[in-house]
Amino acid sequence: MIYRALLLLGLSGSNVFAHLNSMESQTVLMDLSSAQAVSGRILEQDTVLNLAVTQLTSAQINKLSDYNHTQNKCAGFEALPPDEARNPAEVLSQMRKSQEAMVTLSPLDFRTQVTYDAKLAGLVAQTNPQTLKDTVTWLSSYHNRYHKSKTQNKHVEDLKVKLSEWLKGAPWPYTIEMIAHTSTSQNTLKLTIPGTVRPNEIIILGGHLDSINKLAAIPFIGKDRAPGADDNASGSSNLIEALKLLKQIPEFERTVEFYWYAGEEAGLLGSGEVAKASKSKNRNVIGVLQLDMTLFPGDGEQVISLVDDFTSPWLNSFVTDLNDVYIKARLVHNKCGYACSDHASWNKQGYHAVMPSESDIKTMNPNIHSENDVINLQSNFNHSNSYTKIALLFAAILGNSTIKAP
Repeated sequence: MIYRALLLLGLSGSNVFAHLNSMESQTVLMDLSSAQAVSGRILEQDTVLNLAVTQLTSAQINKLSDYNHTQNKCAGFEALPPDEARNPAEVLSQMRKSQEAMVTLSPLDFRTQVTYDAKLAGLVAQTNPQTLKDTVTWLSSYHNRYHKSKTQNKHVEDLKVKLSEWLKGAPWPYTIEMIAHTSTSQNTLKLTIPGTVRPNEIIILGGHLDSINKLAAIPFIGKDRAPGADDNASGSSNLIEALKLLKQIPEFERTVEFYWYAGEEAGLLGSGEVAKASKSKNRNVIGVLQLDMTLFPGDGEQVISLVDDFTSPWLNSFVTDLNDVYIKARLVHNKCGYACSDHASWNKQGYHAVMPSESDIKTMNPNIHSENDVINLQSNFNHSNSYTKIALLFAAILGNSTIKAP
């Protein structure tokens, strides 16, 4: 696509390739098969995990976006910080260790950890598709939420203000902070509810707040309108709506943290730094929920897809229990490859993470990463409301229990 664009502008032959070759490259962690498909320079690879540390030019990243759309996938790479980029073998060694720790846990080993509670069921019944629609409508009203736009933090600052308004009267103390990053000038927004009994045990819920139009990165085209209604105003709004209802819970024994991440679309930038910092501080993160794209019912309303690769079998089992007891949706299972969303950042650091998604990867929303990712007739807020319920239950149950991975 970029090659054709340059030709249209009168750059041809050696001039086109000189322009492409001059583009800045970056080192990323991605699926090996995808790296081969876009002819990336593979520095290290693991054929068992289907992972590769790869150098990609800007043109190859654009090509990767196009390729992954043919596979019904998102961008699918993690931009590595300089210290990791210099040690690709160590990156893959770390990934092997984290995956080996996860695969030793089988869902068959877990007894049901979720029991019915009438008060909690009443809270779940209060989740509201219409208020969810209102929040998605607001978030998708921005021209874009791209991490390199001139107003890349406007929506982040606005959400901080709105959270303070929505949480007036909350029975527990909380803090809201903007997290600055080295990899992007966009900020991650973090809300913390401190635990009253076991504050060092941490439950995390997250979703990326940024959006992207894949044409914006192509020189001389520059289409940058990116409403991102599904990707990911939907998951971000599920977290907001769950948080509003959690005001009815008097306290949390464990610390509960909500994150609206920066720069996911550019390689898990915000979550990568947050998860790495947590690991360096040896924080005791019990479990991580990621919500990314919940609005398009590709397999039918109330059909929830659980991502099985680079996630925690224990948490997949836990979310299955939540559904069986409270939500009653139909569950399907899905593999999305490495770095399809921010859960990969936590998985890489050895933390238990889970991502229930809107559909199987083969039936996901075809309009993401474009100006057409808007609320339309295919948007289904009853479907998306199930993910608000998951977030609510995840925080309420794990935040007030001793449940953890075996």
